Amino acid sequence: MKKILSILFICSMALVTYADDAVEFKASAPAQVIIGKPFQLTYSVNQRAKDLRAPEFADFDYIAGPYSSQASSTTYVNGKRTSSFTITYTYTLMANKEGTFTIPPATIKVDGNQHTSNGVRITVLPPDQPTTKASVDNSDQPFNTNSANVAQNRNTSSENIFMRTLVSKTKVYEQEVISLTYKLYFAGVDVAQFTNNTRLPEFKGFLKQELEIGEIQTELEHYNGRNYQTAVIYRTLLFPQRSGDIVIDPAQFEAILRVQNRAQVRSIFDDFFNSYTTVAKPLTAPSVTIHVSELPVGKPATFSGGVGQFSINSRISNTELQANEAVTLTLTIQGVGNMKLLKTPAVDWPEGFEVYDPKVTNNFKNSLAGVSGTKTIEYLAIPRAGGTYIIPPIRFAYYDTQANTYKTLTTPEYTLNIARGANEEGGATVVNNFVQKEKIQQFGSDIRYIYTNEQPKFIQQSSTLVFGSITFWLWYGVPTLIAAILFLLFRKQIKENADITRVRYKKANKVAQRRLKVAEKLLKENQKEAFYEEIERAAWTYLSDRLSIPTAQLNKENIAQILSNKGVSQTVIGELHRVLTTAEFARYAPTSDHAMQDMYNDTTNIINQLENAKL
Repeated sequence: MKKILSILFICSMALVTYADDAVEFKASAPAQVIIGKPFQLTYSVNQRAKDLRAPEFADFDYIAGPYSSQASSTTYVNGKRTSSFTITYTYTLMANKEGTFTIPPATIKVDGNQHTSNGVRITVLPPDQPTTKASVDNSDQPFNTNSANVAQNRNTSSENIFMRTLVSKTKVYEQEVISLTYKLYFAGVDVAQFTNNTRLPEFKGFLKQELEIGEIQTELEHYNGRNYQTAVIYRTLLFPQRSGDIVIDPAQFEAILRVQNRAQVRSIFDDFFNSYTTVAKPLTAPSVTIHVSELPVGKPATFSGGVGQFSINSRISNTELQANEAVTLTLTIQGVGNMKLLKTPAVDWPEGFEVYDPKVTNNFKNSLAGVSGTKTIEYLAIPRAGGTYIIPPIRFAYYDTQANTYKTLTTPEYTLNIARGANEEGGATVVNNFVQKEKIQQFGSDIRYIYTNEQPKFIQQSSTLVFGSITFWLWYGVPTLIAAILFLLFRKQIKENADITRVRYKKANKVAQRRLKVAEKLLKENQKEAFYEEIERAAWTYLSDRLSIPTAQLNKENIAQILSNKGVSQTVIGELHRVLTTAEFARYAPTSDHAMQDMYNDTTNIINQLENAKL
């Protein structure tokens, strides 16, 4: 028995130690790469493994690897211990031809069992074409203000950063959906963030439905002979409401850029306080004209206003029922297009049926193709007399944008056999399976609950609510007093919150600590580039908030001067300089897990030191 208990104990401890015992073996690489530029292919597994078998890199040149690294962490939540472990294998490859290629899966062994990774699909872009325009290179010249301005202007020129207005179609019919995207293109510049100085057009002549883009992601794209990093900034669906040429006005954006003053940089160690400049860059997405045509002639009488692709189906609650028993006819319209603008089709109910307003339920999803989903309509009616009745088919007509023609969809015909009720003229109404049951009235009944006393009871009771009574003060006086007290208590807080600069100053450390927590999570996940980006954001955002200076106006030179004027020691300033410098270059250079941990600790320490300095 003791032996059995020992085995059970060991097994339970193993389960605790490795809470997530499912093997995850993943491959990852950039979705786009450029010919002649190395990139990294990584394989990660969440348990101790051996015997990695990588595929042949037939379409790529092998440069180096695999280099392995390990990361582990242990957390306690509500007394429960959870451990994680990851081994990462990194290969360096280089593309030698243009096209789209797939790297086959790799295999690895965990506890003697073989596991297979996913394949990786990579698009190889051509290199930048040489420009014919003369360029200015002042890298070998001594630094001066004019050369710095030249370098800055070159980096932030419209050739290196610009916006495009992308539409799915420029020739459409009325109500035909258009997707519009504002996309950023940049090369040779570091886009730190976008400001709130955004002005979108009014989209006159359209109904719009904005699309969620989530967290902004970048990807490579070859455009006009050059490779750019791109990011979708805004996306919406547009539904033209009139025919003719409709102009969508330009959109205005503003980005915060960190550009390198290449003219003054001779090495990564020389004059680094002046090597980068932060500037605000206004960007304009150009206007676009949409040619909208009227829908062709010959609209069916049952045209719903739908433009797109649709299907319908119907069902009825019962075809055998008694008089005064409700019947529900449910129509479901499914498709993609201008779903929100569809008219509710009419049902031709037989005479003698009491008809109620339909109940409409929408379940829509927005995508680049348009608004998709279902529109469910519940029609309710009550037959008041027995007999056999026919509900004719429901007709739903729309314009099919793929077939470029009108189409009419029909539901089946329904025959209802209504049995004579016990009392057709005054029988009780029976309602089954309908949402709006409470709106159904009993047929043949008069108005109920008529109180015939000369002085109704509720009037007598309300007479006690007079000014000065206990009831009056309980209902009106006490809440008013509480509201006044709360206003006095929070008046100071409201005033302070109105001062945005003061709020940012007070919350600078809290904001920085939140960013550091994000960086710590990225550190544990071994996401190097994202980690160093978050470290930089934490430091620069803290300095901006604490010094009450916009990020666009900050650089290492004026930070050093400002901190010195505020009495911060040169030791602290030098440590801040080292942290910012290391974070900038570590994003693009190989680093170890140990170096990342040191960077996290150093950044935390320097922010704490600045906080203690009481800037």
